[in-house]
Amino acid sequence: MGEQLPKILLIEDEAGLVMTIRDRLEEERYEVETAMDGLVGFEKAKLGAFDLIILDLMLPKKGGLDICRDLRQLRIETPIIMLTAKGQVVDKVLGLKLGADDYMQKPFEMMELMARVEVQLRKKRVPQKKELLEGYEFDDVVIDFKRMTVKKEGEDLSLSAKEFQLLRFLAENEGVILTRDQLLNEVWGYDALPSTRTVDVHIAWLRQKLEEDSRYPKHILTVHGFGYKFVG
Repeated sequence: MGEQLPKILLIEDEAGLVMTIRDRLEEERYEVETAMDGLVGFEKAKLGAFDLIILDLMLPKKGGLDICRDLRQLRIETPIIMLTAKGQVVDKVLGLKLGADDYMQKPFEMMELMARVEVQLRKKRVPQKKELLEGYEFDDVVIDFKRMTVKKEGEDLSLSAKEFQLLRFLAENEGVILTRDQLLNEVWGYDALPSTRTVDVHIAWLRQKLEEDSRYPKHILTVHGFGYKFVG
């Protein structure tokens, strides 16, 4: 199995700059996808399958500030480096307030952009310690993470240890698209060495136990081509 390269989305409408940045990123062994208008870029970013987004402020169809704000409202926390030709402080402040992680003014040195890309990717690789959920409720399901119990309509459900760990990780990342590799690594502790079918099988078991109709799940959703997302 080959090395998985960090995946970067570049949303920029200047063709020459797109080519320059993409070529340099690929030289640095990043996988790059591009979009040259804001609407296309936003749709790609919404899928949440990127490790980093490089986002121009001034874009046709949907501006960078709007993209940044809307992604954060969707609870997509992919790091964002904003690029702008403007020098006004208000743009920088607003961009950071709306959830951008870094900010660079054009023209910039490519070496500096690469350094900032590496900083953001490094931050993403270090999981932020967060409060673990003690309990969670949705529909007629009540989960007690401290006692490791799950009740549906007041009746105890029997979950295996892995099913419970998987459910907990999904609930703690509500609204986030999680790849099968991420789930394998976090719940089983390895990077997809045997088969990602392991995840699919356990997801199917959870759906049978928790969903009103496992054929049409409302909570443990499949995101085709990427993985799964939990919605409470």
